[in-house]
Amino acid sequence: MNSVKIYTRTGDDGNTGLQGGLRISKAHQRIAAYGTVDEANAALGVAICHIGEDNRDITSILKNVQKDLFVVGADLSNSNLNDLRNRVTPKMTELLEGVIDTCDSKLPPLTSFIVPSGGRTATHLHLARTIVRRAESAVVRLAESDEINMHCMIYLNRLADLLFVLARTLNYREGRAEDPWHPTKTDDRPLPV
Repeated sequence: MNSVKIYTRTGDDGNTGLQGGLRISKAHQRIAAYGTVDEANAALGVAICHIGEDNRDITSILKNVQKDLFVVGADLSNSNLNDLRNRVTPKMTELLEGVIDTCDSKLPPLTSFIVPSGGRTATHLHLARTIVRRAESAVVRLAESDEINMHCMIYLNRLADLLFVLARTLNYREGRAEDPWHPTKTDDRPLPV
């Protein structure tokens, strides 16, 4: 097997290549979209390294999601929608929904918004969730100007939901209480002295 060269110098002029050979600016919205997907994938890697042995099921879920995010990135880097290699499919989203439903059924029902907090891994998942939301937003912006596989957007939307539920699951398993958020007037909130 041939090894992949780390640097090629082909992007030194501020352009990069997409699948199919098209070259575009590194400032293009397409690059922002799949670059943010890559950032979310790295954030999941940080979360995974903090998960203990007693949560191997969540580690397995997240490792599969990381592989899915490579598909999302590949899909977004290919502007030729007739090329069906490495495309996000409805089945990928359905699998996330199954995990969400299973985990959510074991959690206390939500009665308010919750503050992103808890244990180390749960907070890393909350952070990854916000990066996924930013990636989703970048994909929406891309879709406003370029034709894309809309399943990428749907997958990212559901992935953010999954990460929220997994963060809650970890906190629940660790016996950490959730911190509910209720709207208050700023004047009524005591500030620490």
